[in-house]
Amino acid sequence: MVSSQTRTKRFTVPQVSARKGGEPLVCLTAYTTPMAKLVDPAVDLILVGDSVGMVLYGLPDTLAVTVDMMIAHGAAVMRGATRACVVVDMPFGSYQELNALAFRNAARIMAKTGCAAVKLEGGVEMAETIAFLTKRGIPVMGHVGLTPQSVHTLGGFRVQGRGDAGAERVLADARAVAGAGAFSVVIEGTAEPTARAITKAIAVPTIGIGASPDCDGQILVTEDVVGLFADFTPKFVRRYAELGEDLSAALKCYAADVRARRFSGPEHCFGMPTTIKATRSTQT
Repeated sequence: MVSSQTRTKRFTVPQVSARKGGEPLVCLTAYTTPMAKLVDPAVDLILVGDSVGMVLYGLPDTLAVTVDMMIAHGAAVMRGATRACVVVDMPFGSYQELNALAFRNAARIMAKTGCAAVKLEGGVEMAETIAFLTKRGIPVMGHVGLTPQSVHTLGGFRVQGRGDAGAERVLADARAVAGAGAFSVVIEGTAEPTARAITKAIAVPTIGIGASPDCDGQILVTEDVVGLFADFTPKFVRRYAELGEDLSAALKCYAADVRARRFSGPEHCFGMPTTIKATRSTQT
């Protein structure tokens, strides 16, 4: 039996909230167990984003992602992460209609995955739902600014919070979400001065993605960071590696070795007869 002294302590929702104005929160996405194992030691928070639809499934946007998909990927990430706070996105259509439906879906996601919290998009119009969920024991991360589930309403993936009216709208959204009980707020694709003003205006941590260096934390899609998603690279992404190029080169080497009969060799076989080994050795 593992003692309490040796058991890994997972980063919690209250610890995320307590980082307001302090050490920046390090956040990345993960959708699978292997990626969660790699990301977990480096971050405070892992988001199982509905961006999985675009990154892993090749969808043009996030709208076709389902609750069952988020549960499957959320559970996979929880099997790989032992210390980060894990938050799972609520997909389009799973929370907008009725507060009771939002609760049922959020509770199902948390029960089936074991995650610490859910994230949902929207501002003033979602404040009542956020309050409904948090009062019933569902920790909620908010998401304002560019909200990908509203891509058609917004007219595409466009920067938000520009101009006085745009800035006031996003600021009002952030205030409403924080006031409703969200423990943190993602600010995406928002003009830097607006994101900076929001960070100063609300009492919970802001997590920026294409927002401001002054946010209380930053998040990116891991595949963007390491060069595994090459369809497009958003302006706000910094590439720290080009693993896609390395992977492509490795696979070409493998293919060449198979065609030239350099792979597999005797060392990769079980109980290979000595005569066959000798024949293969002569051929190479």
